[in-house]
Amino acid sequence: MRFEAVLFDCDGVLVDSEGITNGVLRDMLEELGWKLTREDCMRLFLGKAVKDERALIEAKTGRPLTEDWMVRFRERRNEQLLAGVQPIRHALQAVAAISDKVRGRVACCSGADRWKVEMQLARCGLLPYFDGRIFSGHEMPRSKPAPDVYLAAMAPLGVTPERCAVVEDTVTGVTAGVAAGATVFGYSPPEAGHDAPAALEAAGAAFIFTDMADLSSLLDEV
Repeated sequence: MRFEAVLFDCDGVLVDSEGITNGVLRDMLEELGWKLTREDCMRLFLGKAVKDERALIEAKTGRPLTEDWMVRFRERRNEQLLAGVQPIRHALQAVAAISDKVRGRVACCSGADRWKVEMQLARCGLLPYFDGRIFSGHEMPRSKPAPDVYLAAMAPLGVTPERCAVVEDTVTGVTAGVAAGATVFGYSPPEAGHDAPAALEAAGAAFIFTDMADLSSLLDEV
């Protein structure tokens, strides 16, 4: 395998959380006066940090997006995730196999806040693979689609972008991985909550796959 490290997004790649978070967001936006279908809410916010969409939310609701609202959103979101988040199908097996191949040089690079990322990985049995190698966009100068979170992960792993594979399922994330100089593998299963293959390819994903069970062998073939 030509890659020395593999960097994973979290939501939608490792943990099946997008539907849960999206449902909470849709409900809370409706309480502010902006009524969206779940499909429209997913299309608008998939792969993006809610705090980065402040201008859009304020324009659509006519109300300021306060820090108190953000705190309540995170509380309701976290409650639902704690109760129901599950790993993406075959993600545990894929991460175990890939981590072994690259001698533990894997990292989780998410646009979400650190508490959410660590909680979800722990609930899904994935934290041991990423403990100490978790990078949050909330702690970077810029969030995805900027490359900051991926570049931050490469430095302590001691690898160059050319030797890194990035695994993403959204246009926002693919854009970040490409901007970091990595080879991006786009995960696009038929289930809702992931961007379509054509959109990921247009954003710069070099390879598209639909099942996490195929990722380890796909990395070997490149």
